[in-house]
Amino acid sequence: MELGIAGKKALVCAASKGLGRGCAMALAAEGVKVTILARQQKVLEQTAREIRDRTGVEVNTVVADITTEAGRDIALTACPAPDILVNNAGGPPPGDFRDWRQQHWFDAVNDNMYSPIDMIRRTLDGMLERGFGRIINITSAAVKQPIGALGLSNGARSGLTGFVAGISRDTARCNVTINNLLPGLFDTDRGRGAAALIGGGSGLSGDEYIATLPAGRLGLIEEFGATCAFLCSQQAAYITGQNILVDGGNYRGTF
Repeated sequence: MELGIAGKKALVCAASKGLGRGCAMALAAEGVKVTILARQQKVLEQTAREIRDRTGVEVNTVVADITTEAGRDIALTACPAPDILVNNAGGPPPGDFRDWRQQHWFDAVNDNMYSPIDMIRRTLDGMLERGFGRIINITSAAVKQPIGALGLSNGARSGLTGFVAGISRDTARCNVTINNLLPGLFDTDRGRGAAALIGGGSGLSGDEYIATLPAGRLGLIEEFGATCAFLCSQQAAYITGQNILVDGGNYRGTF
């Protein structure tokens, strides 16, 4: 399918590896000029080379921490008018809520709620003026099916979800959509760690728990990236304010 986004500019956060990398690669394969951002320069540059070699498109790199004001300044200096914004940041650590104090919650909300909201604030009006924009927030399947030990993530990401629900309908008239992608367990460091954590609660190893998933495996970052690319397409202009689960059927609810 021709997605109609060749030549568009995308800013993909936390894109040196994992789900962010999958999104950047998929967008580049559609001819999108991507700016990828991460904190570790060596890994970031390696990812950029691989994307260039595989797709032949322009790839810019930005070494910055998107969860800081300075990092967001750097990102938008490098890519000041993105047509596509993929918000992504590492999730907070697991634990027992009894051990979390104010700073733990402030950090989680800053990283996984405020930072993507601030990136939306900084880029949305430009998209509206140009008559095209796609904003994808990578959140978590835990927004739909919370995991007890991931309470910091459950809370912060649910806050972002509520915010997006409140603004995403007002932008559709200008061909600007805002959607959330909710990953389940993927074949990433964090995904395997989460599988071990969840499985451990039932006395299973990570691999044993993975075998119980409906798909019998972890998701691939390429599958996640392809979903992201479609939501950024011209064909997806009628999809906004949605929470798209990409979890291999692991969420057992009807709605």
